[in-house]
Amino acid sequence: MVNAIIMPKLNQSEDDCIIVKWRVKPGDKVKKNEILFEIETEKAVLEVESFYDGTLLKIVVPEGVATPVNATVAWVGEPGEKVPDVAPPPPAAAAPIPAPVAPAATKTQTAAAAPVAAVAVTAPVPFPSAAAPAPARRQAVSPRARALARNSAVSTDSIRGTGPGGRVVEKDVRAYLDSKGYGQLRITPAAKALALREKVDILTVRGTGDSGRIMTGDIERSLRERPRALSKMRQIIAQRLTQSVVTAPHFFVTVPVDMTDLLKFRHVLKTRGAPFSVTDFVLESVALSLVEFPAMNSSTDGKTARWHSAVHLGMATSLEDGLVVPVIRNAQDLSLAELHAAVVALAGKARDGKLLPDEMTGSTFTVSNMGMLNIENFTAIINPGESGILAVSSTVQTPVVRDGRIVVREVMKITLSSDHRLIDGAVAARFVNAIKSKLEDINLWKSLT
Repeated sequence: MVNAIIMPKLNQSEDDCIIVKWRVKPGDKVKKNEILFEIETEKAVLEVESFYDGTLLKIVVPEGVATPVNATVAWVGEPGEKVPDVAPPPPAAAAPIPAPVAPAATKTQTAAAAPVAAVAVTAPVPFPSAAAPAPARRQAVSPRARALARNSAVSTDSIRGTGPGGRVVEKDVRAYLDSKGYGQLRITPAAKALALREKVDILTVRGTGDSGRIMTGDIERSLRERPRALSKMRQIIAQRLTQSVVTAPHFFVTVPVDMTDLLKFRHVLKTRGAPFSVTDFVLESVALSLVEFPAMNSSTDGKTARWHSAVHLGMATSLEDGLVVPVIRNAQDLSLAELHAAVVALAGKARDGKLLPDEMTGSTFTVSNMGMLNIENFTAIINPGESGILAVSSTVQTPVVRDGRIVVREVMKITLSSDHRLIDGAVAARFVNAIKSKLEDINLWKSLT
């Protein structure tokens, strides 16, 4: 029996996915739960497994094509079975990305029929996924002119045609080459071969060899400078953060936190075999404070406000091609040790690319910690659907006044970004100071450990 392999739908917001790699080819034997192909989604690259035993009879959708979910991408059956004559699904339209809007100057910096195949997650990697720009009007070029330009490794785009209707003819190409000093160019055979193969216009390349000789490395540098499509992950990041900045009026509140005593206590805990991180203490402080300030754990569509009874903490995690926000569910109910275990597990899965879609959705408040990157202060963009995000900077030795004397303390700045549609300045100030107060309260941490 011939069975269809379909593009899985992973969550409600996913309309299409891109097949970035087929692991099998037509004629290969496949078994149930064997990985067939990899797809790129908004969040990661996922491995799709087969529901059937048999032979891969036909691939309908090739690599690199954005395909609607639930569309047939391949057929599995017994060798020799007739495959249904189904046309490939039309390529999915690229989601529109809002054009940049010029807001008031800020210091904002960036900080989610047939049975569906089973899905596992692998490491996110960049793949072209943006829709190609509309091609320019084709220039009329004679065959001899095109061959001369191609063999010379130059583009005809800048050549003015003198033939009928502005057609570029051979003499136009020769005149263009003479005007550009092409005959005096020095280029290694390997560099020219690479330029021909990759269709690099040799006249746009600056040679770095002796007397301006164009080397292979110069061609490779030119190739690296070519525009490339953003991965789907980067497109979604751009879309969501632009949406956030445009729709949510951000304002920022920063307070310094004296971490001296907490860092000493953390060292004591480590000697006892409890290796809590600064992130653990920050997340616990945020979770406790969100219970006290429910407005900070709410969301709005611009017309209504919704309070969330549970604290689902997102922690922004950087990856090679973007970032993801793993979510700690019901953080308000977790002990410090349980929260630490959740952080370690989710961070490890994020780094290994094994986060499931459900583990990256549904956050009600996010923490972005760049303390390990030697950052004195920064602001973060609110994750759409939340009312705020906390930016955590590095702990820095700082002179402060204590009891009329200047002393050196370990100070960490935290900056709260708030959605002014929901949060007023006074609420934001009290909330961020509540976090500060908890981080500086050693008795609190002794009671929690």
